[in-house]
Amino acid sequence: MLENTTINAHSSIRIGADRVIYFDPFKIEDSPCDADIIFITHDHYDHFSPEDLQKVMKEGTKLVYPATAGKSVAKLGLTKSQLYPVKPDESLTVDGIPVETVPAYNNEKPFHPKRNQWVGYILTLDDDRIYVAGDTDLNRDVKQVDCDIAFVPVGGTYTMNTREAAKLVNFLRPKIAVPTHYGSIVGEPEDGEDFASRLDSGIEAKILIK
Repeated sequence: MLENTTINAHSSIRIGADRVIYFDPFKIEDSPCDADIIFITHDHYDHFSPEDLQKVMKEGTKLVYPATAGKSVAKLGLTKSQLYPVKPDESLTVDGIPVETVPAYNNEKPFHPKRNQWVGYILTLDDDRIYVAGDTDLNRDVKQVDCDIAFVPVGGTYTMNTREAAKLVNFLRPKIAVPTHYGSIVGEPEDGEDFASRLDSGIEAKILIK
């Protein structure tokens, strides 16, 4: 699966499988206009970028987003059939893909309050459960996730740091863990390797931020 997966920067993930899927497109250099589905975790500027969304959207692109970000999404001018507003702890199917939403929030920091109802996502692709955590701390909700592949923020400040993210992954026991949200805006370039060094044996780390 991950051979078709890239991280453009920060938390901007692209999965190029049967359908091209983006999460939080950001700092897109060209204009591929190839997205079948885009998932937005929340509407901070580094996760919801109208300029970058326009670069990856094509006719009929479906957009999955927290319902609380509806005012931001309305400005994109998409049709109702393209829009999938969600709340935490929901299950839905988007273009044949099973999707679950997971609460994403800070415990004590003020940046991502639980009341905003922002989300991470679990997608089932080729029998793999792929978890993209969004901006979150280590909390009781993320510890309930069942996944095979986990994309988790490690850069600290606004989210988990490397130690906290590794603690979560070691608890969840996915087959593969991918660090995100570092090396751009927050976090250091070496955070990915530091995170990888903290994982238990049997969990493979994939560093996709170059």
